[in-house]
Amino acid sequence: MPTPELTVRRLSIDLRPDPRRVLLRPFIPSLIVKPSAAPELGNRVLKIYHRVMELDEERVAEEFERLMREFDDRHLDLNEEFLQRFESIAPALPMEPMPSEKRQLLLGAYFTNEYSLESAALFNPSIVPHPDQEGVKEGCLRFVMSLRATGEGHISSVVFRSGILCADGEVELDPVSRHVVEPHPQPAAQYERETFRRKLLELGVSERCCTEVTGRVDETFVLADLHQAIAEIQKDQCGEALRQACLKAKVLAEANYTVRFRSTTGMSERVLFPFSPSESNGIEDARFVKFEDDAQGPMYYATYTAYNGTVALPQMVETRDFLTFRFSTLNGGAVKNKGLAMFPRKIGGRFVMLGRQDSENIHLMSSDDPHFWHESEVLVEPREPWEFVQLGNCGSPIETEAGWLVLTHGVGAMRKYSIGAVLLDLEDPSKVIGRLRNPLLGPNEDEREGYVPNVVYSCGGLVHGGRLILPYAVSDSASRFAVVELAELIDAMKEH
Repeated sequence: MPTPELTVRRLSIDLRPDPRRVLLRPFIPSLIVKPSAAPELGNRVLKIYHRVMELDEERVAEEFERLMREFDDRHLDLNEEFLQRFESIAPALPMEPMPSEKRQLLLGAYFTNEYSLESAALFNPSIVPHPDQEGVKEGCLRFVMSLRATGEGHISSVVFRSGILCADGEVELDPVSRHVVEPHPQPAAQYERETFRRKLLELGVSERCCTEVTGRVDETFVLADLHQAIAEIQKDQCGEALRQACLKAKVLAEANYTVRFRSTTGMSERVLFPFSPSESNGIEDARFVKFEDDAQGPMYYATYTAYNGTVALPQMVETRDFLTFRFSTLNGGAVKNKGLAMFPRKIGGRFVMLGRQDSENIHLMSSDDPHFWHESEVLVEPREPWEFVQLGNCGSPIETEAGWLVLTHGVGAMRKYSIGAVLLDLEDPSKVIGRLRNPLLGPNEDEREGYVPNVVYSCGGLVHGGRLILPYAVSDSASRFAVVELAELIDAMKEH
């Protein structure tokens, strides 16, 4: 039950997964829908190609027009998507004679499918101020909310919503588009050799193997350079240790990339779908924060979990405008487990972050570089029965006059998840100056059923107009909003 002295107001907004929001994805018969940078194009692909090539032009036109009548209104630019898909598989096809443009589009359609990215769940939201506040009424705030969308194969991606936080504490969501689109990859990322070498060593690659791999590239290099170096090494019939080093180097490089959406896309149309092999099973639980930097201006960071079906890796994405997103690895001995969350500004000239390195307690760490974290210390341990199993954060700390407000999740008996709160000293966040004894929010009777029962969870709230605005997930299935008066919450924490 919520703390008796606190009034927690649940809003009527109920964000449910919408299976009609479908993304166009590459399709190769007999292969699963998970991302693959270079899927093998087998015999069935050639059979389909030859069947389409045997159709006369009239039948091609007829089949294509039928296809467009059925699917065109479900996507923003179907022709372009089909053409891009054709161009991606063309190198593996005979291409004699060269197909007509309409036949190319039809071929592209045969190797494309719709993926319903929200068909299973829409949950674990975070919320930040929108980078564009132009035209917003006084006392209101435009926001961006990220959510974890889960579809076929339990693949998770990041989707967005936008809206207005009103002066009276209400939340108005913008209309959600029927369409969703993926961003386009940007030009190849550049890597610094010494930084790359340092990351390889942290992945357990030996000094000898690191030297062998990185010694074949320049001080600054791109992915193509690394691929060439690996190909040269493999020509020499390298041993198992060096082969594993090459594999780790390739995975590491491909986990650092940049994508960009067209400026004409709406916020709700943008989806960050897994792109690198380390994310092949999902981008999970993005915790966005607006980071204030006096020198560089605001930057939105999000820590997230990249999952390939076996290993969960903490990673980071950064953006200034929610159009261009740069994905990068997090490194260092303290980068362990899920649930990392950045503070929204430097403290004492250093970046600061929360984590759950031991799967049980909330940890605190600091660094001169937001991509490298070497040491952590236990900050908050489970104390109350509703958090005896484990304790973690529910998003980035929120700065208030009274201190850093850290929303927490506690797991108790029957694996029930509840949301709590801790207050940290503004100048020294290693000092806990307040804490809720009872949960701020637990699952109501109508919130207990879902993909994972008895769970409320959040990846980040926002303080506006003297209130905590808290989007939260309902049993890993849907998302809702709760509103709490900040002064009441601070007073309740200070009492304990």
